[in-house]
Amino acid sequence: MWVAGVDGCPGGWLAVLRSLDRRKPRAQIFATFAEVLRAPERPSIVAVDIPVGLPKISQKGGRAADIACRKVLGARRSSVFPPPSRAVLVAKTYLEACEIELSNSLPAKKISKETFNILDKIREADAVAAAGNDKVFECHPEVSFWAMNGKRAMVLAKKASRVPDEIGIPRSGREERRHLLRRHGYADAFLTSRAGSAKQCGADDLLDACAAAWTAVRIFEGKAMRFPTIAEFDERGLDMAIWA
Repeated sequence: MWVAGVDGCPGGWLAVLRSLDRRKPRAQIFATFAEVLRAPERPSIVAVDIPVGLPKISQKGGRAADIACRKVLGARRSSVFPPPSRAVLVAKTYLEACEIELSNSLPAKKISKETFNILDKIREADAVAAAGNDKVFECHPEVSFWAMNGKRAMVLAKKASRVPDEIGIPRSGREERRHLLRRHGYADAFLTSRAGSAKQCGADDLLDACAAAWTAVRIFEGKAMRFPTIAEFDERGLDMAIWA
């Protein structure tokens, strides 16, 4: 039995496929999100770092899931950004996306360039989830790391430059997360490997996909936490929850 943790990357979708019977994990870049579910392992659960379930009217702070996750992340809370309203999915340009969001948000707002840049990936995941695929769950790497770390957020940002710890040893956000992932079943050789070229995916993408796969195992085993605790559904019936 296999599950998958998925993170969007420049080359498409980076999936870490993790076995429930201690076989070695593997990482692969897929051109489309739908292809992840058709991988040879046929993952039973796919946890993905992309919004699943979009509001009809975008509220300040985002969905209940986004607000609940920010509360536990402290200094890392800015990593959880609110998704756009569902109406924005038809936008072809940034200007059009902003105009649509202005008419479908309360209070009225535009969308960020960062959100627009992943709009194609939001469309992909939404199409798969909306087609009735109950294998797809939304996760967020920093929330997964928080849960993995005994409900304590990471101290350093992944992209932070090296800073000395309390005894003067330099460390980085990537090393902090690798150390945690090693404690939860990943070999160092895997955590420092590459699934593709540097242009296709970065080291951060692999760490995030590993964290997502850890959450996918927890979802399968019925141990995962959901944010918010009370289900909230969008107009297409998708559960707007973040799992960790």
